[in-house]
Amino acid sequence: MQSLTRQLLTDAATVIAPTDYGSVRRIYRRAYEAGYRPADSHGISRLRHALSTCITLCEMVSPDRNMIIATLMADLCIDGYVSIDEITSTWDDDVAKMVNGLTKVAALYGKQGVVKTDNFRRLLMALAEDIRVIIIMIVDRLTLMRAINHHPEEKFVTDTAFEANYLYAPLAHRLGLYKIKGELEDLSLKYTNRETFTKIASELNATKAERDAYIAAFIAPLREKLDATGLSYEMKGRTKSIYSIWNKLRKQKIEMSGIYDLFAIRIILDVPLEQEKAECWRVFSIVTDMYTANTARLKDWVTIPKSNGYESLHITVKGPDNKWVEVQIRTRRMDLVAEKGLAAHWRYKGVKSENALDSWMNNVRDILETSDGPMELMKNFKMDLYDKEVFVFTPKGDLYRLPLGASVLDYAFAIHSKLGCSCVGAKVNGRTRKINYKLHSGDTVEVITSSQQSPKQDWLGMVVTTKARNKIRQTLNELAGRSAQLGKELLQRRCKNRKIELDEGLIMRTIKKLGYKTVTDFYGAIAEEKLDVNNVIACYESLDDAERRADPEHRSAEEFELADPSEQHADSSDDILVIGDDIKGINYRLSKCCNPIFGDKVFGFVSAEGVIKVHRTDCPNAAHIRERYPYRLIRTRWSGKSGTGFTATISVVGQDDIGIVTNISSIINKEKDVTLRGISIDSHDGIFSGFLTVGVTDTDSLTSLIKKIKTVKGVKDVTRSH
Repeated sequence: MQSLTRQLLTDAATVIAPTDYGSVRRIYRRAYEAGYRPADSHGISRLRHALSTCITLCEMVSPDRNMIIATLMADLCIDGYVSIDEITSTWDDDVAKMVNGLTKVAALYGKQGVVKTDNFRRLLMALAEDIRVIIIMIVDRLTLMRAINHHPEEKFVTDTAFEANYLYAPLAHRLGLYKIKGELEDLSLKYTNRETFTKIASELNATKAERDAYIAAFIAPLREKLDATGLSYEMKGRTKSIYSIWNKLRKQKIEMSGIYDLFAIRIILDVPLEQEKAECWRVFSIVTDMYTANTARLKDWVTIPKSNGYESLHITVKGPDNKWVEVQIRTRRMDLVAEKGLAAHWRYKGVKSENALDSWMNNVRDILETSDGPMELMKNFKMDLYDKEVFVFTPKGDLYRLPLGASVLDYAFAIHSKLGCSCVGAKVNGRTRKINYKLHSGDTVEVITSSQQSPKQDWLGMVVTTKARNKIRQTLNELAGRSAQLGKELLQRRCKNRKIELDEGLIMRTIKKLGYKTVTDFYGAIAEEKLDVNNVIACYESLDDAERRADPEHRSAEEFELADPSEQHADSSDDILVIGDDIKGINYRLSKCCNPIFGDKVFGFVSAEGVIKVHRTDCPNAAHIRERYPYRLIRTRWSGKSGTGFTATISVVGQDDIGIVTNISSIINKEKDVTLRGISIDSHDGIFSGFLTVGVTDTDSLTSLIKKIKTVKGVKDVTRSH
């Protein structure tokens, strides 16, 4: 322990003051006296680990006073031996901020089963709030990985290795901490697949002398040529990491002899900034003059640097014995950017990115490329990449991502629609909260439900997610529909008891007179007893009596004349209907209750408004009309010439499968003289049902369309709807 302390004091001599060291010792001494024991549950000394992390931080990133102090204080703060307030008073707010971030991140490891998700990485960055906390965590993980070789707890080792490879290696790569990333990957492979790691390492060791001799033979004539130019340069071999070799062998299914860049030479030039491109291409010309180049593998990131700032010329050439060698040509500045972790070249080798992360990491790179105290500049760098989101846990440790401002209701609907519809509250971190409670990152949420609960209109103001809002609206509409159906049945039963036959047109006028805008609202009001059924019947009968007085029974359809020319369907020259005794040119309307089209068997009915309405003989209202108003009926038939633009409704039932609606729409679009005018689809328990409103010319075209829709995979039933 003393040797580690001395090494840290030496490495951090330029940034750590004697008073800082004294304060750290005082707090640790007090903690020991209060019962603090540094060994964790896996037998690893936390103090030794913290010191090693600080030393690695100085060596592989940058010595930084506040980051070192925060690393040393984090465990004591987590265990309650020092408070955030004391850290603030002893040092400053910046150290306290990092300790607080490390404390929040440490709390995540009490949640189970979350590390395997991308959301965990986002939550980690959201809770850290400071990029330096993420850097400390990356270095901390590297230190732990170095310490657990041959640790007796196999599961602990493999879990730690998986986490390092899945979580921290990509973060290191994105920050440009390339050496750390490579070592984390190698150690991860070593601990999870030691046999493969050992095999590749053995092959590399077995061929080391041979490779060294080969590289020397390759370099010797090249060095002679470069020396003749008078250039100032450094030439060195690059060893490909074991993990990188394994990954390439696995993906490309090749042997080690088939890896192009197993042999790699890097030429680093010392030239002024304004001469960099010209001199890189000059060296490129010398290399390709000496060795045959594989032009398909030329990578020019000097002329056009990568979007992350990476610059270098890569070319693969065939050296002695026809072996492939990759040559990388760059300047000293470019090499520092690529090798020392001063560029976020995390897209390299196919690491996928997020758009928001792109922009944010570019800002990090700009700060890290400042050579004078980059960590000092990062104090005020706000890590707000995920400040528009919250990340919350289920009781089992699963992680959900929601937009900022999401409530308990949003969370419940995110898990399952049924859970959302029956939600009455939740236990958030063990405390009972209402359904409109706004969640925060790191919360653990357990939904409380009730079978008596159902969505309310005011729920729409409590949610921010589209899924929750749409499901609430859908459920409210379904509830309103069921309520309306109950109201309609109640009215029909009452009328039947009083031997009153309901006329559709008359009931619609009754609804309008009572001040209701929609049929659903009207029947819903009856079901909810907001509207008395007896009052409805009284209004209906008064309207019926008024119409009877205005329309004497002895008035015949033949005597009827329509005065309003705007009501005409067509003039007599091209009329498609013959009404009465072969009379054409009479004004009429096609009834909306059954939507007759050319080819249907039809009859005419003189309505109370003075309009001849044409119904299908199988119209749902046909029996009622014939029974109650036989004196208003008029014989009607099609003239023999098909028309255009008839509207028909088709009912479709099928499996709720992706693309089924698209396939149906495609069939309709391909049909001649058929147009899709409207579509209404609902799905439940894997079954979808809906209505298609189409424009057709006659019954033949409609019948043909129905047959073709029935052939679509997943469609169960297709019928014409009234």
